[in-house]
Amino acid sequence: MNPAGLILMAAGVFSITGAALDWDFFINSRKARLFVSLFGRNGARIFYGLLGTVITVIGLLITLGVIEGKR
Repeated sequence: MNPAGLILMAAGVFSITGAALDWDFFINSRKARLFVSLFGRNGARIFYGLLGTVITVIGLLITLGVIEGKR
C-alpha cells in the first residue's frame, strides 16, 4: 500500500467536501479566486468537486497498485 495514494485520496475528499458544503474558507481562499472569477462561485464549486473526484480516483488507483506511485 502506497501512502502517497492515501494522501491523494484525502486531498480529493477534502476538495469534494469543501465544494459540496460550500465552505467559505475553501471557496474564498486566495488560490480559488481565479476560478471564482472565471466560473462564478457555483462554477468554481463544480470545478473543485470534479477536481476532487479525479484526485480521489488517482489516489485510489495508486493505493491499489494499478498506477505506479513515486516511492
